[in-house]
Order: sequence, then structure tokens, then C-alpha cells
Amino acid sequence: MSARDHIEVLQGDLTEMDTDAIVNAANNDLKLGGGVAGAIRRKGGPQIQAECDEIGAIPLGGAAITSGGKLKARHVIHAASMELGGRTSALTLRSSTAHSLRIAAQQGLKTVAFPAVGTGIAGFPLHECAEIMLREALRHLEGNTTVEKIYFVLYDQEVLSIFQEVFAGIGPKSASAE
Repeated sequence: MSARDHIEVLQGDLTEMDTDAIVNAANNDLKLGGGVAGAIRRKGGPQIQAECDEIGAIPLGGAAITSGGKLKARHVIHAASMELGGRTSALTLRSSTAHSLRIAAQQGLKTVAFPAVGTGIAGFPLHECAEIMLREALRHLEGNTTVEKIYFVLYDQEVLSIFQEVFAGIGPKSASAE
């Protein structure tokens, strides 16, 4: 079984995923404002923001974990790909994706669900986002990890199609290429 077999790209609502963790497209101040973070705040309840407030700011490209509050997911991993009101860069997206997966493995988690981090409010290009995130997921799964399944849960058909196209184009040898 290859690393590719442990990744699933699907259309849906990230906040409805019954996984060990979902990933929040976060700012480094861990303020749950709009977009994915706002949906997590609304469905997960105030406990998640309270836990984020206890953690405080984290470095750009970093990640932090909280409980899932009232969500089906047991945890939320906050991938800080941008500053509050800022933009996502390739470097911060790559780093925050990798850091999110390392935290999941350190916590012994088996299932993680990601959105298309940074493509909403932070304005990162969809195709480049898909390439970076899928390659980081494959790279992580090729190493020693407790993570058994990584989902990319995409809200609409356009984003789903882009992620599916990129995933189909990443061959076994190019998975570790930059």
C-alpha cells in the first residue's frame, strides 16, 4: 500500500468530519474570525477560541492543537499560514501543513482532515495550494507516523476538481520533488 492510498480528496463540510482532528486555516494570533475559522468557531463553540487564547500567538508556519469543542472531530489543529488580515505564502503554507501533521503524529492521531488552507481570505492560488499540501501529506505519510488517513475536504466543486487534478498528476517519484 502506497502513501497515496492514505489520502482521500472529497467534497464536503470540514466541520462535519468525524476524525481525530480537523485543520483550521489559522492566523498566527489564533483568532477565529471568518472563513474556515469562523465556521469552526460557530459549530465548535467558544471553548475552542478560549483554548486558542490560552495558547496565544504562534510563529507563522507553525501550528497548535486544541480540543474540538462541540465538533465531531476530537481536536482542531490550527495551521498558521498567515498573519491576522494578511496573506498566505508558499513557505508558510508548506511549513504549517508539515507542522500540523507532525503535531497529529506526536499526539498519536490516526485521521486528519484539511481544508484548502489559505485560499479563502488569505488569497493563496488554489492550484499551488493543492500541490504544496498534497506533496506535504505524501511526504509525511512516507515517514514514521501514527497518521493513517489524511482527508482533503473541499467545500465546492471547483476546488475539489483542482485538488483531484493535482493529486492525479503527482506520481510516485515526483511526490518528494519541490
